[in-house]
Parts: sequence; structure tokens; C-alpha cells
Amino acid sequence: MAALTAWKLDTADGADKLLAVLKQTENEQILKIQDGAIVRWDDGKKKPKTEQLVGLVGAGALGGAFWGMLFGLIFFVPLLGLAIGAAMGALSGKFADYGIDDKFIDDVKTQVTPGTSALFLLTESTAPDRVIDAVKAAGLEPSLIASNLTKDQEASLRNDFGDE
Repeated sequence: MAALTAWKLDTADGADKLLAVLKQTENEQILKIQDGAIVRWDDGKKKPKTEQLVGLVGAGALGGAFWGMLFGLIFFVPLLGLAIGAAMGALSGKFADYGIDDKFIDDVKTQVTPGTSALFLLTESTAPDRVIDAVKAAGLEPSLIASNLTKDQEASLRNDFGDE
């Protein structure tokens, strides 16, 4: 089963470091990255930079339109009147179908701020404990912002990474 997760790191390049570790676990066939995107927000910048992970072609790939709409909804929503508001409301409702609800949107807005980064992934894992061990061995401490995992799976991830 694939999981969509969003991980926040406390540096603007932290998501890149996390991705490098996860790609190594993918090479070891512990994790399969189906799609993803990175948000990097350098200190002093008004907006973050977003980038879809390229070269990840698979049956589960979400595509650039998905990431563009999601990040537009989270970071670049202009207040241009009711028509835009209604469109954003409809878009937000559609994302809720995929487990991306208003709480997810608000959590990302609150936590991904200047000087931080985030890694959004659609993944499958055959050995989640080994993935967690690899991330910890690299000295990274990502915080799980949100996921569409079951409550037990999400609680386990938060527990394993020491997130409260």
C-alpha cells in the first residue's frame, strides 16, 4: 500500500539530505519512491522554492499538476475574490478525497517557514524499521507533518522518530 507523507526539516537543505538517504534505501530495495516533491524555503525569502522529483516514473506517480495545485493551495493562494475562493474550496475538497484535508494544509503552512524545508513523498516500504534506522544513522531528525497512513502506522512513525 502506498503512503503519502510530508516531512519537515529544520534547515533549508534538510529535505535534500533526507531524500539522499531515502534514495539509498530505495537502492537497497527497502523503500520504493513512486513520486515526490521538495519545498525549500531559504531565510529571507518571501516564498519557498518547490521542485517535483524527476525521473520517478511509475504506476503510482502523481504528476506535476498534482504537486503544482497542492503547493499553490498551500503557499501561493492569492485573495482575488470569491471566484478564486470558490475554486480553492473545490480544490481543497478534492484533495480531501486523497487524505489531504484542511488540517494537512494548515499544518504545512504553519510548520514550513523560512529556514526550513519539507519532503513530500508517495512511497511503499517493505521494511519501515530499516528506513527509520537509515534516517537516524544519517543524523537527520525529520518531523512528520502529515500522512494518509492509518492512525497506528502514523503513531508508530511519530514514536520512532521521537516526534510528539
